[in-house]
Amino acid sequence: MPTATRVAGFWTWKNMGRSVNAGAKGIRILAPIVGVRRKKDKEAEKDITKQNERVLLGFRNAYVFDVSQTNGVDLPTMHEVRGEPGENIERLAAFLKEQGIQLVYRDDLQGALGKSYGGRIAILSGQAKAEEFSTLVHETAHEMMHKAERRTATTKTIRETEAEAVAFVIGKAIGLITGTASADYIQLYQGNASLLAESLEVIQQTANVILAALEPPMKAEDSAPTTDAQPEEVAA
Repeated sequence: MPTATRVAGFWTWKNMGRSVNAGAKGIRILAPIVGVRRKKDKEAEKDITKQNERVLLGFRNAYVFDVSQTNGVDLPTMHEVRGEPGENIERLAAFLKEQGIQLVYRDDLQGALGKSYGGRIAILSGQAKAEEFSTLVHETAHEMMHKAERRTATTKTIRETEAEAVAFVIGKAIGLITGTASADYIQLYQGNASLLAESLEVIQQTANVILAALEPPMKAEDSAPTTDAQPEEVAA
């Protein structure tokens, strides 16, 4: 069904207040089968976060339905980020280059606004500047927080909550109008206040690094001492 835009399973639509139309034909997909590989006691004792490792066992047939095949309550719309990011997109791009992270723009990302691959970020072309910047910050946060050993100790919900929280902090700091955009996104992944509280330290650290990278370069005349400046005294 090439015209499909938003798909979900039968019971997921039910939980969202919508019913699949009678006679609607399901769209067959390959759904992953995920199991747990248990480690030996001695290995598990070394790091409790890696006691049980989730592994892909295979795939199975599953059926989903497009929103056009359903009826019921209207779906919530996600609010967008608005404003003018100015030169911050270029500054963040320069920061990524310094970190050895490649930045590319693509005309199609299979429905995503941006993707982080570990050492490479792809951004969907054609976004409004405020949305582009917010997406870029979100993916940068993923690169900084979730492409190392910490990834194995977090869930997708935690990772998305943390990355969007960083995007919210940075967006507010440079004057973008975020409204409920970040809250909408976090709720999409079932994030909540308790998750944010647990991740507050890493969110703050990551936001501080990105904010520092967005600082405009200091001009030579700003840093040059005045002629009547006196050296500070050092106590003996």
